[in-house]
Amino acid sequence: MDDKLKQLLLLGREHYEKREYDQAEPLLQQVVKLSDRYADVFDMLGVISHTHAQLPRARAYFERAIALNPNYTEAQLNLMVTLNDLGDYEAAREIYGNLRTRDGTEQKDSFAKGKIANMHAELASAYQDLGMANHAAAELEKAVALCPEFSDLRTRLAILYRDNGDPSRALLQVDSALAAKPDYSAARVLRGVLFLSQGDPAKAADEFNTVLASDPDNKSARMYLKIAASRPSQVPPQPDSSGSAS
Repeated sequence: MDDKLKQLLLLGREHYEKREYDQAEPLLQQVVKLSDRYADVFDMLGVISHTHAQLPRARAYFERAIALNPNYTEAQLNLMVTLNDLGDYEAAREIYGNLRTRDGTEQKDSFAKGKIANMHAELASAYQDLGMANHAAAELEKAVALCPEFSDLRTRLAILYRDNGDPSRALLQVDSALAAKPDYSAARVLRGVLFLSQGDPAKAADEFNTVLASDPDNKSARMYLKIAASRPSQVPPQPDSSGSAS
């Protein structure tokens, strides 16, 4: 490998890992002009094209990566997602079937789903960077449907719902995240924040105190707890059995 090619590969991969796709793409394109034998370069170009909604181009890149390395699982999964987005469901199912045939264990199935879910999550981040919140939410919904036990993805989806003005859906996602992982502090802090926004500082304080009991240095929980303590409740009192306020 000559020095120029080595430098292009190094810089291209570095920008790609940082999700600096606009800087990575021209460098990787130069690599392809100098040498077309790097499967991961075609995979990266495919991901970049998919992020830019250039689906036929992404498909071609992924297919080239797989031609160079038929056992390239990530490229196969990326191609499967792209085929689904193109509406070629039969081809996508065929790829998934080939993956499972190669190693039909449950572990492989879980790995594939997790990988695809994380790819949807990465695409959601790209949409968020562009200010396309609805598209980002749609991608995270796909991710959660594949891996409902991933509490971090549910929490990210809850934040999007909240920011889009739908706190009830946000709370449902947070509750599911905590059901799967009760000690997930990010979800519990968000639950407290949602209670705060609904005018119930007492419930919010309970959530923040729960976080601090296991993580005393959690700055977010400590800060929000101070806010909760300073706010009066806006939740109307519940009537007792006689019909008078309790």
